[in-house]
Amino acid sequence: MTNSEIVEVLELTAKLLELHQADPFKIKGYSVAAFYLDKFNDAALEDMTAAELTKLQGVGKSTAAKIVEIAQTGTFAELDTLLAKTPPGVLDMFKIKGIGAKKIAVLWRELGIDNLHELELACLNGSVAKVKGFGGSTQQKILDSLAFVRSQEGKLRMDKGRQAADRLMEMLKVHFERVEVAGDVRRKNEVVASIVILVEAESPKVLQDVLDEMGSLQKMEKESSPFVWRGKMESISTMVEIVYVVPGRMVNTLFLESAGAEHLAYPTAEGGTLRKKALGEAVASDQQLYESAGLPYIIPEMRDGGEAFLWSEKNQIEQLVTWDGLKGILHNHSTYSDGQHTLKQMADYCQELGFEYLGIADHSQTATYAQGLKEEDVVRQHEEIDRLNLGYAEAKALPAFKILKGIESDILGDGSLDYPDQVLASFDYVVASVHSNLTMSAQKATERVLKAVENPYTTVLGHPTGRLLLTRLGYPLDHRVIIDACAKHGVVVEINASPWRLDLDWRWIRYCMDQGVLLSINPDAHAMAGYFDMHYGVEVARKGGLTLERTFNAFSLGQMEAYLKEKASKRG
Repeated sequence: MTNSEIVEVLELTAKLLELHQADPFKIKGYSVAAFYLDKFNDAALEDMTAAELTKLQGVGKSTAAKIVEIAQTGTFAELDTLLAKTPPGVLDMFKIKGIGAKKIAVLWRELGIDNLHELELACLNGSVAKVKGFGGSTQQKILDSLAFVRSQEGKLRMDKGRQAADRLMEMLKVHFERVEVAGDVRRKNEVVASIVILVEAESPKVLQDVLDEMGSLQKMEKESSPFVWRGKMESISTMVEIVYVVPGRMVNTLFLESAGAEHLAYPTAEGGTLRKKALGEAVASDQQLYESAGLPYIIPEMRDGGEAFLWSEKNQIEQLVTWDGLKGILHNHSTYSDGQHTLKQMADYCQELGFEYLGIADHSQTATYAQGLKEEDVVRQHEEIDRLNLGYAEAKALPAFKILKGIESDILGDGSLDYPDQVLASFDYVVASVHSNLTMSAQKATERVLKAVENPYTTVLGHPTGRLLLTRLGYPLDHRVIIDACAKHGVVVEINASPWRLDLDWRWIRYCMDQGVLLSINPDAHAMAGYFDMHYGVEVARKGGLTLERTFNAFSLGQMEAYLKEKASKRG
């Protein structure tokens, strides 16, 4: 089992113990262990002994023994007992934002609600609002969350979708020479609604016979045909489609199965459509297909609609941002706040990857849940940065490397930034982010962020909507108003590269570029391995048409320092 899967088991155990009103100390034990292990990436928990586990923060002897059992069997006796006395529908209620285990227990025991359908009915008839501790506001939040959960069912985040597609590809390549990933995964969609795999085979029956022998696949007979297998893969809720491809037609079929309907309907120079062109003569490459259609080549990421052709009137594919074009890594966390690795470890690894600078942006003091930096911690961190930078300078490594002094300052409820101005002035740059009060109206949320953007100390607007994909909607913002303000005040907009966020949404990248706003692809890394999340950020940035020229962290160290110095001078 992966570390994250083990943590999920511990978190579920804590929730169920709270649901069944168990000993608070036992609940806290599992919660604390899950909290600290969620930040542990130094080794695989499943490979550690109980004695080794007890040396980790938050893990006692009892919990260590449970982790060993989880690693070996996927569960443990206490969890099995809790699951046995919990209706499956009650477990589903943990998906609802705004109600925790205690409120779920009340709904279950006092109203007899043990599934999402009954919960929705009770909200619609007003029963939930009448329960002590709930009220009309909570009732409406439950209804909103139910609607969101229903809309996200059967979907996966980009990273999980790709992992599932890669696993299926490996299984099929044992039997077939030509296998390709299509659909949402190939288009680099931030959310994957289905996993589409194309297989070139001698005949549909040859493919079907192989699929029938794969125990990890479950066919949905009514939804399938001789040419398209549809069903589910073990442990994956998303629909899987495995499409038979006639030998010699892979490129054409891959194009048809990977482009959006609007893109396929785009007119060609000869008067037909891209769909018609792809259904015609077999081609050897995508480039050949576009060329024969009299159209500029569009990369798979940008084949959602027709806007990519408008983009291509002013830009070239070669101008798009790439991983290799990035010069630094901004918005990262260390053990000064809630990161897993020390400042030196984060910096050394950043340099090892070939980058020219690390922007450290630990949480600010209001973020107590993340051990945000008090003013004295800021001074201490800056002193360490100065010592480390002196060492990097003396080493005379090429390229030169430097740590930039940043902070992820909370945007407070009234739109002001955490810390007084004299502290904010001590940083090279400030990432301003919202982490609390996420239920404001669109008007209030926009006014709040707008005030932060107007603050002269704000350098970067962090994860602009606060969304968590498939888990939490972002707070409502008037994107145009905020982006226009960023243009006016010279504020960079973040593309948070965590696959949980991918926020700013790629659909707003082109508007940012049109308004002259720079964008920064930031991993929000809480561990060294988190740097690689920038690959996801690069992919959705390319999907939105972001060029290297408009990418903030594609600036060299010299350009970055000059930019930050000029911004500071404008503050006076």
